Amino acid sequence: MDVHRSIENKVITIYDIAREAGVSAATVSRVLTNNANVRNEKKQRVLELIEKYNFKPNAMARSLSDTKSKVIGIIAADVRNPYYADMFVACEIAAQKAGYTVMLCNSLGEQIQEEKQLEKLQEQRVDVIIQMGGRVDDLVSNKSYVEKVNQLMNTIPMVVTGKLDGTQCYQVQIDAMKCMDLLTEHLIELGHREIALIGGRMDVLSTFEKFQRYKQNLSKYQIPFREDLVSEDGGYDYETGYTYMNRMLGQGIRPTAVIAINDFAAVGIVRSIQEHGLCIPQDISVVSYDNTYVSELLSPKLTTADYNYESFGEKLIETAVAAIEGREMPKIQLLPPTLIVRESSGRAPETKE
Repeated sequence: MDVHRSIENKVITIYDIAREAGVSAATVSRVLTNNANVRNEKKQRVLELIEKYNFKPNAMARSLSDTKSKVIGIIAADVRNPYYADMFVACEIAAQKAGYTVMLCNSLGEQIQEEKQLEKLQEQRVDVIIQMGGRVDDLVSNKSYVEKVNQLMNTIPMVVTGKLDGTQCYQVQIDAMKCMDLLTEHLIELGHREIALIGGRMDVLSTFEKFQRYKQNLSKYQIPFREDLVSEDGGYDYETGYTYMNRMLGQGIRPTAVIAINDFAAVGIVRSIQEHGLCIPQDISVVSYDNTYVSELLSPKLTTADYNYESFGEKLIETAVAAIEGREMPKIQLLPPTLIVRESSGRAPETKE
């Protein structure tokens, strides 16, 4: 029997060894070349499988430890959203400084597309994959997607801006609860007690965390929670902000301040308020998340939670490169946001009719 074949007569490759050992193909190659930069436990698993299958690698397999594509694959949920556009540019600049190029895939938030793009990036032999949005934003991780990612991570490490329960992905996240702290405390300090929260879906991790923190902060400052001031089944677009703000004002519900789930939703909220003959911030203050270019273009300019895209991109790339090189990095990293105060937030009106 050929020494490269198992009892099922299947050709055994370095990738089969890697998959069964739960390591990368490059790690198997480093074991084969007796490279010292491999943990003992990983080395032992690989050696046991090499002996099990009487594996004899070819020259190409031995050279894998020194072969890098120097390409980082990036899957973004929708680059038409300025948040993802800004994030991609920040990653691209940081990657170039680190000696890497990037390959962008735009999934439009569709799981089927995300899975196809994972396969495509694997075929292109990228060194690492970064995923921003899509399934990594799910409050409850999708089982089939988790399984897909776990198969991929036998050979390619992965960094996500959310989470994927059941995987060993590196997580680099903005501290969503801190974002809500910044916005609610800013408004409360300005005297607001009737604060609406508009936009987002509760099956998205960051939105769920923001909603929970919103309720906690109201309770902390002894402000009653009102269901008529929140939207729990909205989206992240202009239409969501416009529709929900129209609905509130049309029902005679007039908060003194509104927290928009992102800048897109804020645009719709601002338009609705102005169409109802109200002034921002004299009648209603509006604050938002993301600090994209939209926040500077609106009139009045938006007060918003800023993520420092440059630092965010640098941290994602730093983590990705460390994963490629097998260096230790924290599995979860939370990045602090900052508050940018502009024209759209002001003191609460003295009285409300």
